[in-house]
Amino acid sequence: MKLLTEELKKQLPTLSEIDEDPLVYIKYFHPLSSWSWYVCAFDPEREVFTGLVDGFEVEWGDFSLREMEEVEVMGLCIERDLHFNKIRLSELKKSINRYKRR
Repeated sequence: MKLLTEELKKQLPTLSEIDEDPLVYIKYFHPLSSWSWYVCAFDPEREVFTGLVDGFEVEWGDFSLREMEEVEVMGLCIERDLHFNKIRLSELKKSINRYKRR
């Protein structure tokens, strides 16, 4: 599966174009992991995404398209969630367990 199609690339804003509560456009995951990468922006020159990473910790930062494309564990690669719908970052955070109020 192609992680970033030309159509998706055209939709993604750059980091300087996003606001305080940006849209999350894409979700990536690895089938053998609990990690997820949520994309809010893309720098086409460096091929780097900016967004939320839900792994050992939940953190905002950059992650490389090229590095994601190189990941292979037991024959499985990182995939794009084809059923993910755009959502505001604030709403996504509410849905991630670590952000739920107890």
